[in-house]
Amino acid sequence: MKRSRFSDEQIIGILKEQEAGAVTADVCRRHGISKATFYKWKAKFGGLEVTEAKRLRTLEEENAKLQKLLAEAMLDIAVLKDISSKKW
Repeated sequence: MKRSRFSDEQIIGILKEQEAGAVTADVCRRHGISKATFYKWKAKFGGLEVTEAKRLRTLEEENAKLQKLLAEAMLDIAVLKDISSKKW
């Protein structure tokens, strides 16, 4: 997945700037993002603080690693079952 050019801290700063009363279109133009990106960030990071966003990022990375390990283990099990079911 493509990484954003903005860090979590920057994203939260942009969202807080809009919450402080700035117009969404102006905030998007100033930071060079589309409104769709802004609202996607708002859905994901809305109401989070910087520490919570960092924790969310680490949990997502850990979850991806665990899913990869599980997929590899299930593949190994499937191969072993296939080999053991064949008659020699």
